[in-house]
Amino acid sequence: MTTLAEPTAFTPPTIRWHQRPYVRAIGGYLVIRVFSVALLALFTVRTGQPLIGRLTAWDGQFYLDIADYGYFGTTRGLYDAAGNYAPYTPLAFFPAYPTLLRVVSPITLGSTVLAGLLVSAVAGCLAAAAIFRLSQRIDGRARTGLLLVALWAGAPLAITQSMVFTEALFTAFAAWTLVGVVERRWLLAAACCVGAGLTRSTAAVLIAVVGVAAVIAFVRTRDRWTTMICAVLCPLGLLGWWVFVAVWTGSPTGWFDLEWDNWRTRFDGGREAAEFSWQKLASGSSVMETLTVFVVLGAAVLAVLLAKTLRPLSRWWPLAAYGAGIVVLVVGTAGLPTVKPRFLIPGFILLFPIARGLAARRPGTAVATTAAFVLLGCWFSAYSLTGWRYVI
Repeated sequence: MTTLAEPTAFTPPTIRWHQRPYVRAIGGYLVIRVFSVALLALFTVRTGQPLIGRLTAWDGQFYLDIADYGYFGTTRGLYDAAGNYAPYTPLAFFPAYPTLLRVVSPITLGSTVLAGLLVSAVAGCLAAAAIFRLSQRIDGRARTGLLLVALWAGAPLAITQSMVFTEALFTAFAAWTLVGVVERRWLLAAACCVGAGLTRSTAAVLIAVVGVAAVIAFVRTRDRWTTMICAVLCPLGLLGWWVFVAVWTGSPTGWFDLEWDNWRTRFDGGREAAEFSWQKLASGSSVMETLTVFVVLGAAVLAVLLAKTLRPLSRWWPLAAYGAGIVVLVVGTAGLPTVKPRFLIPGFILLFPIARGLAARRPGTAVATTAAFVLLGCWFSAYSLTGWRYVI
């Protein structure tokens, strides 16, 4: 049976935010995000669309409405993907993000729009720090961590990290949860996993990884008190919200019913994804839809490479399992197939094989390749929001 290394193998380093590598990681993240938003601004000017309108589109409108009026006080009549609206529709959206918007809004003079953009920006910085830290634990080279942060910040549809969306917040929770698991800081892992569960349903993958890691550590190590607490607490955020929705809707499967009724979303084992991919690759009817297929296929390949790259796997298996789990969940979930690249954003660890490979190259080669990747990803994001508008 695979197991985490013994507790005496290393002493987790103290987090020092003033250390230069962390500053560089966060600074690089912000530079790429500013560039991405600036490129989007140019696209909105050309297409005559308001920039703020694009940064608060689709799900953002639900989060803003929930933050302003609560789950049962919405007044603007927001509609789902099918153009329908029901009193319980907002319950499909998890509470952590809109709650933070309401809490932060006094700082932004009551504007939940600015609060949402601020929360996403801060969460993105926290995620960048955690991603860099994980890379440091695995590889030990600052260059690999900086490249990994840059690749994640400039990935296709990474623009959602700067929108009133949950991608940045969830990734921050997920990355720090994995830091807790890798460094055996079980209370940190539990707290962040609960936060992830209150942010989006993708936390199911994270909960499975954390739960198994905590159980293995409980059996194999002496640190049984905190591992037991972690195993018990980690699913409470996600399960708690599902129970809340079940009570309000009067159905044990209330949240899943909302997902199906409003967005035709359910886990089908990948049947819809396979049919969609074959249709687009065979017909070539849409360039953007074909690109989304290649993004998903690329993620699947990276999941395999990740498992081969992380050595010893007995130590780093939680990271490989998380990356693979994200791909399985994204591919296996039916509904809105063109949105799948966005759902891959929290799978930041999938980009680690690329980052490590680039770190071994000449600095000029690494920088040029990363810059090209970021430029392509930023274009994909900007065009998706202004020209295609079906990928978000």
